[in-house]
Amino acid sequence: MKLLVIHGPNLNLLGRREPEVYGRLTLAELNTSLQKHAADRGVEAAFFQANAEGAIIDALQGSDADGIVLNAAAYTHYSHAIADAVKAIGVPVVEVHLSNVFAREEFRRHSVIAAACKGSICGFSALSYRLAMDALIELLSNK
Repeated sequence: MKLLVIHGPNLNLLGRREPEVYGRLTLAELNTSLQKHAADRGVEAAFFQANAEGAIIDALQGSDADGIVLNAAAYTHYSHAIADAVKAIGVPVVEVHLSNVFAREEFRRHSVIAAACKGSICGFSALSYRLAMDALIELLSNK
């Protein structure tokens, strides 16, 4: 089983950008932790980060993964193009967010991507990603 983790815009700044919201874990540290989490479950994991909407769509469309963990970051709130790509690929996608988007600014409380995804997990910092991986592993194992 292979999972792809897609990190959207500004997530390359983890650890430096608003640590009170996103924590002090860097993207490299997060990916290392997730790689270990996947390996402990006998799953292969790949990672991709992009600040550009089109690059995220290309990653979704070009993936050979069995499932995808997607943190579309700010694109979550307005990228119908990413939502359409999620719908089109025929692979389960779980939307994740490090922060609790429902406890933040009003515009962050709506996701145009959520309806295209199998589910959404937010507010648990790096644990959100691990929970998403575990959900996909469970879902794909029971196919």
